Amino acid sequence: MDVKSTNQIEAAIDSNYDRKAEIKAFDESKTGVRGLVESGVQKLPRMFHSGVDITENMASDPTLSVPVLDLEGIHNNPALRKEAVAKIRSACQEWGFFQVVNHGIPISVMDDMLDGIRRFHEQDPDVRKQFFSRDLKSIILYYSNTSIFLDKFANWRDTVGCSMAPNPPKPEELPAVFRDIIIEYSKKAMALGCTIFELLSEALGLNPSYLKELNCAEGLFIQGHYYPPCPEPELTLATSKHTDSAFITILLQDQLGGLQILHDNQWFNVPPVHGALVVNIGDILQLITNDKFVSVYHRVLANNKGPRVSVASFFSNSHDPAKGASKVYGPIKELLSEENPPIYRDTSVGEIMAHHFAKGLDGSYALQPFRL
Repeated sequence: MDVKSTNQIEAAIDSNYDRKAEIKAFDESKTGVRGLVESGVQKLPRMFHSGVDITENMASDPTLSVPVLDLEGIHNNPALRKEAVAKIRSACQEWGFFQVVNHGIPISVMDDMLDGIRRFHEQDPDVRKQFFSRDLKSIILYYSNTSIFLDKFANWRDTVGCSMAPNPPKPEELPAVFRDIIIEYSKKAMALGCTIFELLSEALGLNPSYLKELNCAEGLFIQGHYYPPCPEPELTLATSKHTDSAFITILLQDQLGGLQILHDNQWFNVPPVHGALVVNIGDILQLITNDKFVSVYHRVLANNKGPRVSVASFFSNSHDPAKGASKVYGPIKELLSEENPPIYRDTSVGEIMAHHFAKGLDGSYALQPFRL
């Protein structure tokens, strides 16, 4: 067959392809990407084809990596604390990401949390389906791809999540497979978040309690991501390039890897360190620090080993108007001067979150609409 005939056939197939119908059928299955794997899919469905060359702009310098911060002794040794504050300051200005070790969350608790999320996603499809919801007011949110109807392509990932502060669900409202561990893990994540906000406050030259008093540590939303083995990982992404909308995110990842961050226009791997947690700056913290701390693009590569499991703890005010979305934030006055005028207008959390959900994973700069 000549090239012209092949092209004509491909064009005909293209014109017959109904993307909306494919996405609708996938979403209505209520079993996510895991459901495709369970059905024995061998080829990557078209809706997941990204068109992204994942080998482009890969970092070539293996000596550069995300800073690792040791929190051992920072509560009772002023010299160690001063060192940690200096390290966190440079990490937030240059990378927007760092890893923490000796953070006070036992490895057994972290491993149990990953196991709980794995169990949820691997339980019987009919049990999973009962929790399926895209309604942000639902107590449990279980779905595949937050903005699947907006995005150019779907990610190879399923997610279960719930708000654990300030108003956690009743224990009986949580899925039994991770009920006890998410309650325990969220308390420990909240305590660690408070410590990190103290260090961030000091790194900005402010009182240690400053960010906490701004309610940065008030809300905690936990998401458990599940990335099954992908039949054609080079054709898609597990998570598209994006920034987080929160103040900070604390990420627990298993040992499979795949997380990458964009630094100096190159994609750097964030290799898993057993016992470490990854922390990154979110858009709202970049806004209130007037770009002193940066919220950077990151993504997750798909793989054919899998499943990869990760747990993201987002510190943010609730996006429910009744519970804090009406709270307004602007650049912190103490950080401003004639040399450093405000870059952003005062903006409500609700407005930032609404923009985040409306734009989906389109790769655009999330804070652009809020610049002065």
